Amino acid sequence: MSSNTATSSSAAAGSADSSATRRNSKRPKYSRFTQQELPACKPILTPRWVISAFMLVSIVFIPIGVASLYASRDVVEIVDRYETDCIPEPFRKDKVKFIQGPQDKGCNRTITIPKRMKQPIFIYYQLDNFYQNHRRYVKSRSDKQLRSNKSMDDVSTCKPENYKGQLPIVPCGLIAWSLFNDTYNFTRGSQQLAVNKKGISWESDREHKFGKDVFPKNFQNGTVQGGAILNESIPLSDQEDLIVWMRTAALPTFRKLYGKIETDLEANEVIQVTLMNYYNTYSFNGKKKLVLSTSSWLGGKNDFMGIAYLTVGGLCFFLAMAFTIVYLIKPRQLGDPSYLSWNRNPGH
Repeated sequence: MSSNTATSSSAAAGSADSSATRRNSKRPKYSRFTQQELPACKPILTPRWVISAFMLVSIVFIPIGVASLYASRDVVEIVDRYETDCIPEPFRKDKVKFIQGPQDKGCNRTITIPKRMKQPIFIYYQLDNFYQNHRRYVKSRSDKQLRSNKSMDDVSTCKPENYKGQLPIVPCGLIAWSLFNDTYNFTRGSQQLAVNKKGISWESDREHKFGKDVFPKNFQNGTVQGGAILNESIPLSDQEDLIVWMRTAALPTFRKLYGKIETDLEANEVIQVTLMNYYNTYSFNGKKKLVLSTSSWLGGKNDFMGIAYLTVGGLCFFLAMAFTIVYLIKPRQLGDPSYLSWNRNPGH
């Protein structure tokens, strides 16, 4: 009797010790999730599945590529490079002296419409070799100042365009200071084509990044003028040319929206462009181009997406055909899937 009692006491003590050990152990509680024993998809890539997958990708991608390429080719785009042609012949040996001098900067260009352009016709200016992504250039701005008139003195990040004397510059920084200032006017016969410059910027920028109570002050009042002059009676939220320019580009060649022509242009029509060639790209061997473009459901003219889809779809089709031929000429017998580790009974 005493022996049984001792045995029971010892079992109880052992059970208590094991419970205490489990409580003090750092091991997670057992579950199928922690032990990675949940059901999983473990497909066997048979030749039929591989060939079917490649064929499915090609069937989907090739029509998308054709549609994308067709949409891009349907866009009418006119590009006119003018930075050299708008310099008078006697000044072309020293273009920087001309652009910085008092000479008349007016220039007339003629554009012939190759095919019918449906409204809206987007007007872009394109700059080449202009690095808006330069570290010092990108940092030279004050988002707090742009957003609220209560932060007009927040110009610590805007050097060297932060103060005019003792007064803060609004908007401050190199990005705003270098605002593009070439202008374009379009004439068709005797009719002046109106350029709509409303709605060319992102609505989120107008509503949240540029304040309705922030007005330009002391802007472009330094010894060297960088670009356009802003109207001090218009808040920054309505100065859409500035808003478009302040959204910096990631690449040295970029386009920015200048405005929209909301009139259809017919094929072979001649458009006279009167532009003012103010912006100095000659100091860094930059290029300036005027771009007129329509749009499609895919956006502007860009063949990359269509070519990419066609390339991937064509490659998948080629692989599907190649694997089919190999499978028919030299078929291989598959092994028994029951011998795979996840199909075997752990007890055997």
